[in-house]
Amino acid sequence: MTRDQLEHAIRAACDVAEDTEVWVFGSQAILGEFPDAPEALRASIEVDMQPKNRPDKADLVDGALGEMSQFHKTHGFYVHGLIIDDEALPKGWEHRAKPVVDEIATRGKIGWCIEAHDLAASKLAAYREKDRDFVRTLLIEEMIAPGTLIERINLLNTDKELRERLLQWIENTVEEL
Repeated sequence: MTRDQLEHAIRAACDVAEDTEVWVFGSQAILGEFPDAPEALRASIEVDMQPKNRPDKADLVDGALGEMSQFHKTHGFYVHGLIIDDEALPKGWEHRAKPVVDEIATRGKIGWCIEAHDLAASKLAAYREKDRDFVRTLLIEEMIAPGTLIERINLLNTDKELRERLLQWIENTVEEL
């Protein structure tokens, strides 16, 4: 996915949801903070979004712009309309989200993209191999700082055992790099 595609997705999701703002989460939220993110971080053709003021319209967005929709077939990427899981993100994430807005590219609509450290913490909490690879790339490219990532891990609503595993993974990965 490219930044232009993200902006198009923001416009389209806002139009479908009759909202002026959306939350952008999942891997492609990285484009909010890093429009020219490395290709390895932009590999997905899916962007996860929730209408910010109309969360009840998430299913409508998914139906109109989701996988195998006419939008997907036409543009080669799709919008997965979902309800964001606050529990999977560090406390306070919504205050750190990065706005993607432009009078032309988004027609003034705002895509609030999860900040890179919050995104990395949430990816690590899922603990899938692809998510660990995503976070490893963020660290290698120096797009996130290990200390800030540790702070965000400590803001996750998770059990002590998982938190310790994540902190150990960060320590091992930073040492390895």
